[in-house]
Amino acid sequence: MRSSERKYHQPWRAASAIEWACGIAALNFLLPVANAQEQLPSVEGTAVLPRDLSPWGMFMNADVVVKVVMVGLVIASIVTWTVWLAKTIELLKARRRVRAALDALSSFQTLWNVNPSNLKEPAANFCAAAIAEFRLTDGVADKDGLKERVGSRLERIEAAFSRRISRGTGILATIGATAPFVGLFGTVWGIMNSFIGISRSHTTNLAVVAPGIAEALLATALGLAAAIPAVVIYNLFARQITSYRAMLSDTSAEVLRLVSRDVDRGVSVRKATPTAAE
Repeated sequence: MRSSERKYHQPWRAASAIEWACGIAALNFLLPVANAQEQLPSVEGTAVLPRDLSPWGMFMNADVVVKVVMVGLVIASIVTWTVWLAKTIELLKARRRVRAALDALSSFQTLWNVNPSNLKEPAANFCAAAIAEFRLTDGVADKDGLKERVGSRLERIEAAFSRRISRGTGILATIGATAPFVGLFGTVWGIMNSFIGISRSHTTNLAVVAPGIAEALLATALGLAAAIPAVVIYNLFARQITSYRAMLSDTSAEVLRLVSRDVDRGVSVRKATPTAAE
């Protein structure tokens, strides 16, 4: 019986030894995995995340290139509103002068009753050019080309005033056309840096991804904020400048009518010079 009992207990002891060895091997395998899982939070903790997600906070935590883009767009927006203020005042004054010139010229029956020194521009410029051409034509028997020469002078003066009033509007067109693309460049650069940061941190946690993308989209928002007012203001000025040019044409036509009236009446420079000197 003792020999049989010994034979019976030997397999049990062998099985227990195998289980014991397997348990030790499993523990040796699971311990590194547990240690690695405990270290995962420290990887996320190494990612420096901006806590201030306000526009100023996102600007301060943005990449250098994105910061340069944002500063440029802010400057473009300031230039847009500065041009709007200055050009609005200039257009109001210019249109007021042209209306006064039209009212003054409509009261004259002949060009030689007009004293350019008593008029403001552009009426003074138009009348001075017409009188100067009148005097240069003194002694010429054929007066048919006088109106054409006066008309040519008036067209040049009108073009000069149109160019003067249009100065500064080209920059609005440039800002309106390029600001969205500049903002888009900042967005693409910021998103690219965000994905690089995701790759380095080995995590796709939204808390890591969101701030970088928000900073990038801020550049696009600034680009649109600079472009939309620039386009609207440019179109507004284009209509007002067109109206101003039409008023200049009316002033030029009024002076040309006075010249034509004097030519048809046969008014000579010598007879009219004393009146003009007054």
